[in-house]
Amino acid sequence: MRLRKLVLILAAVLVAASLAACSSAGQSSGGQSSGGSQQEEPEKQPQEQAEKQPEDKKMTEEAKEQQVAPEAGNTQAGETGGNKLEPAEDKTLKLTVPKMAEIKNDVIPTGQGTNEALFRDYAGVRLPLTGFPWHETANVYIAGHRVGFPGTNSDMAFYDLEDLANGDEIYVEDAEGRKYTYVVFNKDIVEPTDLSVLKRVEGKNILTLQTCTLPDYSDRVIYQAELKDIQT
Repeated sequence: MRLRKLVLILAAVLVAASLAACSSAGQSSGGQSSGGSQQEEPEKQPQEQAEKQPEDKKMTEEAKEQQVAPEAGNTQAGETGGNKLEPAEDKTLKLTVPKMAEIKNDVIPTGQGTNEALFRDYAGVRLPLTGFPWHETANVYIAGHRVGFPGTNSDMAFYDLEDLANGDEIYVEDAEGRKYTYVVFNKDIVEPTDLSVLKRVEGKNILTLQTCTLPDYSDRVIYQAELKDIQT
């Protein structure tokens, strides 16, 4: 009987010693428990996300310094193509492209291709001396950043422009609430010095969307769409 009690006491002592060892092991490694190591993970996440970001989504300093679009249209591409509708007093447009994730009812002002503030703060900018949707014959030329600037409307605005295909619809709305439906018919890639894309197509009202190529931003991607319907 006395021997059995000694065995039970010895077993209890060994169990207690084992539990104490497990507890101290959990508090080792610089005095932090496993919960402390979990708290370090959020600090690593931003760096990890930056490392995982594809190179073609990072806007290089060289790309930021490049002029996004031609400064303006010209007299050949100009606004004077005759009016199909009464011109809107406010020339601001709104653009929606269902195939593009970021272009939903975006405000499109008019400004020169050298206007850095407009191209930073808006998804796209219509170039001066190019057409309007209410013209009979026009080339409504809208350009935007491919990657843009985080925290602004230009952020990733035209990144997925090349998801468009012939037959896809693009919607423009003027300040009078009139809605214009354009249908894509052409894609092209041109050099920045090629201004032929600013020209009108005789007898047609077209919309041109332009951004830069990836990953080097060296050329321009051009999509053209023709006006097919107007809702007044």
